[in-house]
Amino acid sequence: MSGKVLAAAYDGLYELKFVGDVRLALSAELDGYIKGMFADPQFKSVLVDLSEADGIDSTSLGVLAKLSMQASDRFSYQPTLVSTRADITRILNTMGFDDLFNIIEAPLERTSQLAELPCLPLAGEDELRGQVIDAHRTLMSMNARNRETFKDLVAALEADADFPAPPPRAA
Repeated sequence: MSGKVLAAAYDGLYELKFVGDVRLALSAELDGYIKGMFADPQFKSVLVDLSEADGIDSTSLGVLAKLSMQASDRFSYQPTLVSTRADITRILNTMGFDDLFNIIEAPLERTSQLAELPCLPLAGEDELRGQVIDAHRTLMSMNARNRETFKDLVAALEADADFPAPPPRAA
Protein backbone atom coordinates (compact mmCIF):
# COMPACT_ATOMS: atom_id res chain seq x y z
CA MET A 1 0.00 0.00 0.00
CA SER A 2 1.31 3.44 -0.83
CA GLY A 3 1.11 6.21 1.68
CA LYS A 4 -0.21 9.70 1.87
CA VAL A 5 -0.13 12.64 4.22
CA LEU A 6 -3.37 14.45 5.02
CA ALA A 7 -3.45 17.93 6.49
CA ALA A 8 -5.88 20.37 8.02
CA ALA A 9 -5.49 23.84 9.47
CA TYR A 10 -7.84 26.10 11.33
CA ASP A 11 -6.97 29.35 13.06
CA GLY A 12 -3.30 28.45 13.51
CA LEU A 13 -4.04 24.89 14.66
CA TYR A 14 -2.50 22.29 12.36
CA GLU A 15 -3.01 18.57 12.02
CA LEU A 16 -1.03 16.12 9.91
CA LYS A 17 -2.18 12.52 9.46
CA PHE A 18 0.04 9.84 7.95
CA VAL A 19 -1.86 7.05 6.20
CA GLY A 20 -0.40 3.82 4.82
CA ASP A 21 3.29 3.42 4.15
CA VAL A 22 4.84 6.90 4.33
CA ARG A 23 8.12 7.00 2.44
CA LEU A 24 10.72 9.26 0.86
CA ALA A 25 8.48 10.17 -2.08
CA LEU A 26 6.25 12.24 0.24
CA SER A 27 9.06 14.13 1.98
CA ALA A 28 9.08 17.10 -0.42
CA GLU A 29 5.35 17.73 0.02
CA LEU A 30 5.62 17.32 3.78
CA ASP A 31 8.66 19.58 4.07
CA GLY A 32 6.95 22.25 1.94
CA TYR A 33 3.80 22.10 4.01
CA ILE A 34 5.77 22.43 7.25
CA LYS A 35 7.59 25.52 5.93
CA GLY A 36 4.24 27.11 5.10
CA MET A 37 2.84 26.12 8.48
CA PHE A 38 5.67 27.85 10.34
CA ALA A 39 5.34 30.91 8.09
CA ASP A 40 1.73 31.31 9.24
CA PRO A 41 1.65 34.27 11.67
CA GLN A 42 -1.32 32.61 13.42
CA PHE A 43 0.57 29.33 14.09
CA LYS A 44 -0.33 27.98 17.54
CA SER A 45 0.11 24.20 17.49
CA VAL A 46 0.58 21.08 15.43
CA LEU A 47 -0.59 17.53 16.01
CA VAL A 48 0.82 14.60 14.02
CA ASP A 49 -1.37 11.50 13.84
CA LEU A 50 0.36 8.22 12.93
CA SER A 51 -2.58 6.02 13.98
CA GLU A 52 -3.27 4.95 10.37
CA ALA A 53 0.38 4.68 9.30
CA ASP A 54 1.43 1.16 8.35
CA GLY A 55 5.06 2.19 8.09
CA ILE A 56 7.26 5.26 8.07
CA ASP A 57 10.79 5.46 6.72
CA SER A 58 13.75 7.23 8.28
CA THR A 59 13.57 10.18 5.88
CA SER A 60 9.98 10.90 6.94
CA LEU A 61 11.01 10.48 10.58
CA GLY A 62 13.80 12.99 10.00
CA VAL A 63 11.30 15.50 8.60
CA LEU A 64 9.12 14.99 11.70
CA ALA A 65 12.13 15.47 13.99
CA LYS A 66 12.94 18.69 12.14
CA LEU A 67 9.32 19.83 12.58
CA SER A 68 9.55 19.37 16.35
CA MET A 69 12.97 21.02 16.62
CA GLN A 70 11.77 24.05 14.67
CA ALA A 71 8.60 24.29 16.78
CA SER A 72 10.75 24.23 19.90
CA ASP A 73 13.36 26.71 18.62
CA ARG A 74 10.91 29.18 17.09
CA PHE A 75 7.88 28.92 19.35
CA SER A 76 9.08 27.15 22.53
CA TYR A 77 6.44 24.56 21.72
CA GLN A 78 6.56 20.74 21.79
CA PRO A 79 4.17 19.15 19.25
CA THR A 80 1.92 16.19 19.99
CA LEU A 81 2.27 12.92 18.13
CA VAL A 82 -0.41 10.18 18.16
CA SER A 83 0.89 6.64 17.70
CA THR A 84 -1.49 3.76 18.37
CA ARG A 85 0.65 1.00 16.82
CA ALA A 86 3.10 -0.64 19.19
CA ASP A 87 5.67 -1.26 16.43
CA ILE A 88 5.75 2.38 15.34
CA THR A 89 5.72 3.66 18.93
CA ARG A 90 8.68 1.40 19.71
CA ILE A 91 10.65 2.89 16.79
CA LEU A 92 9.76 6.41 17.91
CA ASN A 93 10.88 5.77 21.48
CA THR A 94 14.06 3.95 20.42
CA MET A 95 15.07 6.88 18.23
CA GLY A 96 14.38 9.46 20.95
CA PHE A 97 11.14 10.97 19.65
CA ASP A 98 9.75 10.90 23.19
CA ASP A 99 12.17 13.79 23.86
CA LEU A 100 10.81 15.78 20.89
CA PHE A 101 7.07 15.12 21.01
CA ASN A 102 4.31 14.58 23.52
CA ILE A 103 3.45 11.03 22.41
CA ILE A 104 -0.12 9.84 22.89
CA GLU A 105 -0.80 6.14 22.39
CA ALA A 106 -4.62 6.37 22.41
CA PRO A 107 -6.61 7.14 19.25
CA LEU A 108 -8.10 10.58 18.79
CA GLU A 109 -11.78 10.88 19.62
CA ARG A 110 -12.53 13.53 17.03
CA THR A 111 -11.74 13.86 13.39
CA SER A 112 -11.17 17.00 11.40
CA GLN A 113 -11.55 17.76 7.75
CA LEU A 114 -8.28 16.57 6.33
CA ALA A 115 -7.14 16.93 2.74
CA GLU A 116 -4.23 15.25 1.02
CA LEU A 117 -1.14 17.41 0.62
CA PRO A 118 -0.79 18.71 -2.93
CA CYS A 119 1.66 16.86 -5.15
CA LEU A 120 4.77 18.78 -6.05
CA PRO A 121 6.70 18.27 -9.27
CA LEU A 122 9.10 15.38 -8.97
CA ALA A 123 12.35 16.49 -7.40
CA GLY A 124 15.60 15.96 -9.23
CA GLU A 125 18.04 13.37 -7.95
CA ASP A 126 20.29 15.98 -6.32
CA GLU A 127 17.36 17.70 -4.59
CA LEU A 128 16.00 14.37 -3.36
CA ARG A 129 19.43 13.33 -2.09
CA GLY A 130 19.70 16.66 -0.28
CA GLN A 131 16.33 16.07 1.42
CA VAL A 132 17.40 12.59 2.51
CA ILE A 133 20.71 13.88 3.86
CA ASP A 134 19.02 16.75 5.71
CA ALA A 135 16.43 14.44 7.27
CA HIS A 136 19.09 11.97 8.42
CA ARG A 137 21.34 14.72 9.76
CA THR A 138 18.38 15.85 11.85
CA LEU A 139 17.93 12.32 13.20
CA MET A 140 21.66 12.13 13.96
CA SER A 141 21.50 15.36 15.94
CA MET A 142 18.92 13.87 18.31
CA ASN A 143 21.17 11.40 20.15
CA ALA A 144 24.30 9.22 20.02
CA ARG A 145 22.39 6.07 19.00
CA ASN A 146 20.92 7.79 15.93
CA ARG A 147 24.30 9.35 15.12
CA GLU A 148 25.88 5.88 15.09
CA THR A 149 22.97 4.32 13.17
CA PHE A 150 22.93 6.83 10.31
CA LYS A 151 26.53 8.10 10.07
CA ASP A 152 27.60 5.65 7.35
CA LEU A 153 24.49 6.30 5.26
CA VAL A 154 24.95 10.07 5.46
CA ALA A 155 28.68 9.81 4.74
CA ALA A 156 27.98 7.67 1.66
CA LEU A 157 25.28 10.02 0.38
CA GLU A 158 27.47 13.06 0.99
CA ALA A 159 30.47 11.47 -0.74
CA ASP A 160 28.33 10.41 -3.69
CA ALA A 161 26.92 13.91 -4.10
CA ASP A 162 29.87 15.95 -2.87
CA PHE A 163 27.33 17.46 -0.45
CA PRO A 164 28.65 20.19 1.88
CA ALA A 165 28.98 19.32 5.56
CA PRO A 166 26.54 21.11 7.87
CA PRO A 167 27.69 24.05 9.97
CA PRO A 168 28.53 23.11 13.57
CA ARG A 169 25.51 23.15 15.89
CA ALA A 170 25.59 25.55 18.81
CA ALA A 171 25.96 23.72 22.11
